[in-house]
Amino acid sequence: MTTTTAVSSAPGTTPPEGADPGSTASHIARTETHAAHNYHPLPVVLASGEGAWVTDVEGNRYLDCLAGYSALNFGHGHPRLVARAAAQLQRLTLTSRAFFNDQLGPFAQALAELTGKDMVLPMNSGAEAVETAIKVSRKWGYQVKGVAPGTAKIITMHGNFHGRTTTIVSFSDDDEATADYGPFTPGFVSVPYGDIDAVAAAIDDSTVAVLFEPIQGEGGVVVPTEGFLPALRALCTERNVLMVADEIQSGLARTGRTFACDHDDVVPDVYVLGKALGGGLYPVSAIAADRDVLDVVRPGTHGSTFGGNPLAAAIGHEVVQLLATGEFQERAQVLGARLEKGLRELIGTGLVAVRVRGLWAGVDVDPSLLTGRQVCEGLMRHGILAKDTHGSTVRFAPPLVATESDIDLLVTTLRTVLEEARR
Repeated sequence: MTTTTAVSSAPGTTPPEGADPGSTASHIARTETHAAHNYHPLPVVLASGEGAWVTDVEGNRYLDCLAGYSALNFGHGHPRLVARAAAQLQRLTLTSRAFFNDQLGPFAQALAELTGKDMVLPMNSGAEAVETAIKVSRKWGYQVKGVAPGTAKIITMHGNFHGRTTTIVSFSDDDEATADYGPFTPGFVSVPYGDIDAVAAAIDDSTVAVLFEPIQGEGGVVVPTEGFLPALRALCTERNVLMVADEIQSGLARTGRTFACDHDDVVPDVYVLGKALGGGLYPVSAIAADRDVLDVVRPGTHGSTFGGNPLAAAIGHEVVQLLATGEFQERAQVLGARLEKGLRELIGTGLVAVRVRGLWAGVDVDPSLLTGRQVCEGLMRHGILAKDTHGSTVRFAPPLVATESDIDLLVTTLRTVLEEARR
């Protein structure tokens, strides 16, 4: 394992005179000078990847324990996905939805069958899928439920992360996501995550949907209290409100089941999907629902130039076929159990809490010892890439193609970083 040296990524950084234009410092300097600073990346410049591992421009290898926020569930460059994409690239990539194409129908059918729903509406990014779910929920409320015009209300949860469009950050309680972006879109009421009584109290005659994450990923892999999802399902049915599950990060085998809702045998009215649906190759997202919900969408009322394009559909179809075998769901269970066991052994040695569901973990670091960012910097120096959130929390989501030894390496490296901090 190569130990790496951190390189400054401060805005405006310039590489040393005469520096190799292909060096880490040169790449970071160009990016920080010419790309807006909407992210604060670790100072590593990745150039290639295979499976669970990536290599930077200096030749250092790292175990990728973020997996593109679960977009890379199947790893970097999965052979079947790359082959399918390459074949489609030679045939047809874009038609717009002004015409039919020969890839969308098979993909839509396969995804509908995977979700157990009648229909899907394909988009591109996860945020677009959330926006689509919001629009469909409102239109369903007006046309099917009979909510008074202009009054539709959607209940959301504290600590949520559904994207960063203006409408979506309107119901975020993250100050960084909302500062100086107002005025915000009305029509949302936020309640504590996992509090079924608060949800029930917030529902009134204008409520059309409850939008939630079965597990809050950005929040630090926060799992709701036992019984919350079944109770929410029963409440939504009783009050004639759409149950809308954002499974963009939690879905498609990440948690050891096809969907995180499966752990509670709960089926929402609307699935919101993205990230891994594109196999880490291409942005592919969608919502899935039954006909009585999606039939409110008529020609001209919603669309996307790239949504449902042949390349996206071909890749998405291959992803669904990979999931149909159950191999990746089982892999997430096995590796996740191994990861949880290893992480729990670190509680009291620098970790104060561990949350795991499948191959997805959030750990809270003793804030008097290290911040989450400092943990990630330490892991990077030892060849592990991860992402912090909310101060002293770190998330781990290795690709589902990782090996048992990869998981052991993650745990032992985290132990090393914590030990170094205690010296």
